[in-house]
Amino acid sequence: MSRAILQVMVRGRVQGVGYRAWVESQAIAYGLEGWVRNRRDGSVEALFAGAPTHVADMVALCRHGPPSSRVDSVTSETASVDELNLRRVGEAFSVLPTV
Repeated sequence: MSRAILQVMVRGRVQGVGYRAWVESQAIAYGLEGWVRNRRDGSVEALFAGAPTHVADMVALCRHGPPSSRVDSVTSETASVDELNLRRVGEAFSVLPTV
């Protein structure tokens, strides 16, 4: 089974509107591993790992976000498996502190 790992940066009105919690719930529903966190510049950063179609679907979902958000841009790049080490021990998908 092939596996994709993408690191995603979301810009717009995405902090304070439940975006991280929404990403977490969607990623878990898709069976993805990874993490999500706010950045001090107002963006949200996430890492998704799993079946390539599920990862691609998750990135597409991030372009819309929850109803209260406004997504201006989503960029993604391939990431290494080492990036998964940022997760909390024992969690498949983690909400991390702001960086």
